[in-house]
Amino acid sequence: MKVTVYNQEGKEVGTTLLPNEIFGLKVNPDLVHQVVVSQMANRREVIAHAKGRSEVRGGGRKPWRQKGTGRARAGSIRSPLWRGGGVTFGPTKERVFKKKINKKMRKIAFFMVLSAKAKNNLLLILDKLSLPEAKTKLMTKFLGKLPFKKGSCLIALPQADKTIIRVTRNIPNAQTIEARNLNTLDLLSFKYLIMPKETIKVIKETFLK
Repeated sequence: MKVTVYNQEGKEVGTTLLPNEIFGLKVNPDLVHQVVVSQMANRREVIAHAKGRSEVRGGGRKPWRQKGTGRARAGSIRSPLWRGGGVTFGPTKERVFKKKINKKMRKIAFFMVLSAKAKNNLLLILDKLSLPEAKTKLMTKFLGKLPFKKGSCLIALPQADKTIIRVTRNIPNAQTIEARNLNTLDLLSFKYLIMPKETIKVIKETFLK
């Protein structure tokens, strides 16, 4: 697939060929959905935790004797029936939400989303990406010159660039990522994918194994 290459002024400076084995796949929505669900589950953090009767402090001795008081039998003040006692069947940190997905399925779904971006003109290739100073204003000005409509964008860098990462951090709906860390979920979280030509080579070397 042949796509246009832009410079940092938003002007066309040539074309480049995208490898068909990565950017020429037909999309299978069911497979992409399955991979996205698994990635969202694997990123999920278990926060809610309610203490059971064995975890609540206190309740080491029997509140009163078993018989003769006229009251109901009680073995601990930390019973779920008591105020301040443990919670029955409450959420715990031991819950596991992880979903396993085959590497091949994950890789193919990733290539499918890249193919969809390229096919729908949501992929912008740059000849290079660099800034003279670490200023958010310069990055905002650069993004404003690129030929795409309003929308969120993900900038895939061939390698970590502290300047680009730092200035993009303060721009809403824009985020940077190293090419080796690209994945299906992050691609679908942003409308546009922007990357220098060098990133294509990194994607080939990282994912085509």
